[in-house]
Amino acid sequence: MRVLVTGAAQGLGAALTAAFRARGDEVLATDLVATGVDLALDVTSDDDWAAARRHVDQTWGGLDVLVNNAGVAGGGRLDVATIDEWRWITDINLFGAVRGTAAFVPLFKQQRSGHVVNVASLAGLVHPAGMASYNAVKAAVVALTETTGHELAAYGVRASVVCPSYFRTGLVEGMRGEDTALGSVIGHLVATAPLGPEEIAAAVIEGIDRGDELILPDPAARAAYDLKLTDRAAYDAQLRRQAARLEEL
Repeated sequence: MRVLVTGAAQGLGAALTAAFRARGDEVLATDLVATGVDLALDVTSDDDWAAARRHVDQTWGGLDVLVNNAGVAGGGRLDVATIDEWRWITDINLFGAVRGTAAFVPLFKQQRSGHVVNVASLAGLVHPAGMASYNAVKAAVVALTETTGHELAAYGVRASVVCPSYFRTGLVEGMRGEDTALGSVIGHLVATAPLGPEEIAAAVIEGIDRGDELILPDPAARAAYDLKLTDRAAYDAQLRRQAARLEEL
């Protein structure tokens, strides 16, 4: 397969790039800075997306899988997070995926095949307190992916959204926000998570190969989403206890 991965310099993006290549796929690894990847791509730049499209056309003449993985960590309680923080996380985590999808939809339609894979988060399905901006943009990515799958099905194009729970990644090191107490909590959850990016990447690729529309790549993500679907009262009670603990910080 011919695969383009954004945010490929570290974390899940680097793990996905390595896993695809290990099984013989061709990968165009992109990131904000070209160091350690194949192509510099700022996902907030229309010009960079146009350049990536030209590179794919000239190098491969087509694309099989677009992985919109690039993202940033953020969040904060409703009365602490600023509007600038909301704009920052929305432009990267949501509009990055929107721009990438829009850049390659014409190609996918023309070749009547392709697969859009958007990396969201369990936060797109399960919405803990203190993370309104992150929850909102990841939920929007879930909605974008479902819409993409419906809209492009007639062209033979699939869409999958990836919703992992906490896993060990350097993403949180770049977390921004006025709510430093929340940042400390998230940092601890990431640092003590049982899985790393390699395990998540392996599960993601398995889901892509199966054509899963929703990929929950770890047991914690599957358990949390199952609780929401099967016992909403218990789910609400659990998240409200978490919200109360957050207010004690």
